[in-house]
Amino acid sequence: MLHLFDELIRVPHIGEILSLSSAVVWALAVILFRIAGDKIHPLVMNLFKNALALVLLAATAVVIGGAPSLPPKTFAIFVLSGILGIALSDWLFFTALVKLGAELTAIVDCAYSPFVIGLSFLFLGERMNGVQLVGVILIVGAVVLITRKKSDDRISRRDLLSGVGIGVVSMFLTAAGIVMVKPYLAGISIVWATLIRMAGGAVAGTILWGLHPRRRELLRPLRTGANYKILIPASILSAYISVLIWLAGMKYTQASIASALNQLNTIFIFLLAAVILKEKITPLKAAAVALAFIGAILVSVVF
Repeated sequence: MLHLFDELIRVPHIGEILSLSSAVVWALAVILFRIAGDKIHPLVMNLFKNALALVLLAATAVVIGGAPSLPPKTFAIFVLSGILGIALSDWLFFTALVKLGAELTAIVDCAYSPFVIGLSFLFLGERMNGVQLVGVILIVGAVVLITRKKSDDRISRRDLLSGVGIGVVSMFLTAAGIVMVKPYLAGISIVWATLIRMAGGAVAGTILWGLHPRRRELLRPLRTGANYKILIPASILSAYISVLIWLAGMKYTQASIASALNQLNTIFIFLLAAVILKEKITPLKAAAVALAFIGAILVSVVF
């Protein structure tokens, strides 16, 4: 069990499969966080999520053993990745989610894949063939199509603009956080890589909470036991299960391909919203789902 997930390396397209699976798990977590966000501040949701995930990851790391011996520079890069991609990015994402709601946040989420592809092009030297690029275009196009909606009077102009801006910054930080560790993933267990990133994110998130002028007041919802029924499963799904398979998917395929498949989380958010939140699936949404899955197939084609 030294290298959890590494035994699957012989499975064809395992990186793509894991990236797609991560999108499904993350989508379910987003639905749960959207419900929790009505009562819990984004900073506290992120604080609790990271603390619980850190405990679970530490326990998993103890079981599998094999603590890595990383050069100080590499260790610092993983920690910085956690600060950017977990502490800051997830906090901003939850803020956007509360301000905009799931549908509009999903539009902003489209920025993730292009950011990863652009950063991978600049810093990793990755290239995509024509068929894969068509797949990316189809996925992003499907996401935009499925999230089309008329203006919502329930959201003020100020919240709309700030929510979109915050969400875009969140997606950039997420992309930067994963691209910076991509070159170092081959030499470390996914569990330990995730644990180091989560430790950096948890410490930074705690500092952010400590700097908030109403930090004690923000914790008040955690005194209500009913809130944990949503917060605990959402945290486990997002910061433990999804993050592990997300990072594994990034390890076993190109960052640009993994990010395009991760982008399908928006499609799954809408499907799960129909089941859990009882939102209606329209013909437009059904067409977008079909378009997205065609794109997912094309983006997995490697020549």
